[in-house]
Amino acid sequence: MSGVLIRTMTAADWPAVESIYRQGIATGNATFEPNPPTWSAFDSGKITLGRLVAEDAAGSVVGWVAASPASSREVYRGVVEHSVYIADQARGHGAGAALLDAFLRAADSAGIWTVQASIFPENPASLALHDRAGFRRVGHRERIALMTYGPWAGQWRGTILVERRHPR
Repeated sequence: MSGVLIRTMTAADWPAVESIYRQGIATGNATFEPNPPTWSAFDSGKITLGRLVAEDAAGSVVGWVAASPASSREVYRGVVEHSVYIADQARGHGAGAALLDAFLRAADSAGIWTVQASIFPENPASLALHDRAGFRRVGHRERIALMTYGPWAGQWRGTILVERRHPR
């Protein structure tokens, strides 16, 4: 994406972030959640490290990345689960790669040793993005949760677990 700018997400970005989140939810292949959280819930549930947005040349937010701790247990303090969402009109133009690259550099600098995600097998673009970023597919979780909305409502869904270890 020509002219993409990656910067720290702020509370003022929430309307755009929430809109992009809703676009992902509408596909049925981004999350098990039927609705985005409130800003307050999002803010309290995500770590501040690597919470980023991508802006296009016009200054519009076209994507975001954020992470949550994988566990509250101290031994897992260096393991996070991340999400990357790209606006419909910006998909396939490099914003996802730019966001993921910036996020991984921030995670590496902060001593995060494992970044993971669960991706629906029906989301080949996300799987390819993560493959290109050096993630490895470590497992397939079959029938892990029952979809409650959208085109897959009432169906048990599986996910592909991907991870990237710090390149030490």
